[in-house]
Amino acid sequence: MKLSECRAVITGASGGIGQALVAALLAEGAHLLLVGRRLGQMQSLAQRYPGQMVVVKADISERAGRDTVVAAAQRFGGINTLINAAGVNCFSLLDEHDETDIAELIGTNVTATLQLTHRLLPLLRQQSRALLVNLGSTLGAIGYPGFSVYCASKFALRGFSEALRRELADTQVKVLYFAPRATRTGMNAANMVAMNDALNVTMDDPLSVAAQLVEAIRREHQESYLGWPEKLFVRLNSLLPRLVDQALRKQLPIIQRCARSKP
Repeated sequence: MKLSECRAVITGASGGIGQALVAALLAEGAHLLLVGRRLGQMQSLAQRYPGQMVVVKADISERAGRDTVVAAAQRFGGINTLINAAGVNCFSLLDEHDETDIAELIGTNVTATLQLTHRLLPLLRQQSRALLVNLGSTLGAIGYPGFSVYCASKFALRGFSEALRRELADTQVKVLYFAPRATRTGMNAANMVAMNDALNVTMDDPLSVAAQLVEAIRREHQESYLGWPEKLFVRLNSLLPRLVDQALRKQLPIIQRCARSKP
């Protein structure tokens, strides 16, 4: 897609990757409708790019919030892109999770995303060409200890993207799935960062991730996985999962120790 012609709704715009993505798209001439519960930090960008950006305060996990977004998209003059970037994470062993936290994570990462997509899809289908971009994760393809609930949500989002891509194959709407690896954002708790450091896991800068996401949108890449050796492990996990089992079994003591060290 030509970025100067992009008219996008973006959820999760106040997050680390989201903020970098918004700045990159605005610099390319895109027009954006940003959705979130706390978007105060976006006001400085609105001043730098007058006329290119609208900020909407809404909680997409609630029907009223989704109503607000749909109404704003209609006033926006139509949209040809939806970028589902809203999401939360939690690094914890399953038996130490709280039931409410599980429900909230799945509600944000999966249910609200599907519900908002359902509401905005008719607007996308009105366009001669449109994109739906789902921000996933390497952990949507590899089940990783300490992230069982998060993995469940990202596996679901990957499956949703694949199924909807096939469902819309005879339409003008293309579905993209973009999967970063570990990224340095405020979403990472201290014990998660400690685990990554102990295991020498590379954490990408949000600006680098956003630049690659912009390129995926420009080129309309169907699926994108970032990082090495993460790309290799995604492939191995699909073909030879027992090898990945063995590798992660060696890391398990460090993962468990860090997961039990509450931030």
